[in-house]
Amino acid sequence: MTDAPAPAPDPTDPGGGPLRDVLVVDLSRALAGPHATMMLGDLGARVVKVEAPGHGDDTRGWGPPFVGDEGERQSTYFLSANRNKESVALDLKDPADKDVLLRLVDRADVLVENFRTGVLDRLGLGIETLMERNPRLVVLSITGFGHDGPEGGRAGYDQIAQGEAGLMSLTGSGPDDPQRVGVPIADLLSGMYGAYGVLAALHERTLTGVGRVVRTSLLAATVGVHAFQGTRWTVAGEVGRAQGNHHPSIAPYGLFRCRDGAVQIALGSEGLWRKFCAGFDLDPAAEGLATNSERVGARERVIAVVEEVFASWDAAPLLARLAEIGVPAGKVRTLDEVYAWDQTRSQGLLVDVEHPTLGRLSLPGPPLRFFDAAGAEVTRTDHQAPPLLDADAEALRAWLDAPPA
Repeated sequence: MTDAPAPAPDPTDPGGGPLRDVLVVDLSRALAGPHATMMLGDLGARVVKVEAPGHGDDTRGWGPPFVGDEGERQSTYFLSANRNKESVALDLKDPADKDVLLRLVDRADVLVENFRTGVLDRLGLGIETLMERNPRLVVLSITGFGHDGPEGGRAGYDQIAQGEAGLMSLTGSGPDDPQRVGVPIADLLSGMYGAYGVLAALHERTLTGVGRVVRTSLLAATVGVHAFQGTRWTVAGEVGRAQGNHHPSIAPYGLFRCRDGAVQIALGSEGLWRKFCAGFDLDPAAEGLATNSERVGARERVIAVVEEVFASWDAAPLLARLAEIGVPAGKVRTLDEVYAWDQTRSQGLLVDVEHPTLGRLSLPGPPLRFFDAAGAEVTRTDHQAPPLLDADAEALRAWLDAPPA
């Protein structure tokens, strides 16, 4: 155990993050809730992760890969979603442990949970009970398919939600090849929407003095990003289907083969189409290709025309040529290439932390940066490694026993 809980960032230091005076109690596990609380922690909030005794968050056992010595192995999955948190193990069926939680709730600004509907009520920790104790509490509740409605009680897992919410029908090489997104996107999106809702509720609390319940779900978050595919159906009556690496409404826009691989281009305007044609000696007004709508209707012809031009080019000089003529383009990087890329590192997307058993680690970093009016960066930089199970229990209890500051 540590001698003291990880300190909240200095409230006088803007680099500590805009939420540096906020206490978050994290009752969630797996990914949706922990991703939301990690986002709040990245913004400076003090996050206390409440875990089950013995095994902790489910993701502590999700692997391989695991890293570290036998007996101290850590799941890289857990490491991905739990930086900037403290850990305490509490059995919520045990009266003494429940009392610790309730004392935390008394001091908290935010509580996050992703239990199935009704679980907290059966534990005597229903949302109404918690908010009676602390009327200023903002509660974020994330479920699989919503807390109410005809299927509100369903368990939510990412891939099931990707399928049920239509995302897999839009992803893959074609209509008969539904594919999941390569990251648990329904979990991640619900965590992001949840954190966004918490920030709105905290802002409202500055006006009203009282908290709010924020609800989202894997279903809601995934439907929430249907974007043009949603209105394609609700307005135009067209059901979108998977069609590989080419855009359904813009052409040319996608992945195109060249001599030694492939590149991606995005010609989102007629001006870019004309630039592209001028750069590769094509006729922008060729019959049937003069407008985007014509090109979308003749997508296979467009792909053939572009790939015929690219067939004599290797990827590196082709990308240089596309940059020279002002056409948006890029390569498809593997993750090792992404994290070695100078641009990734320049944006703070890798952070170094000291882990108590693994030593110095590089973790994917937060995607937000903050600056003052003069342009000086005030982004939080003192990130903490994901905690060992129950690492902060002794110090946290001591803090609760001390008079509030």
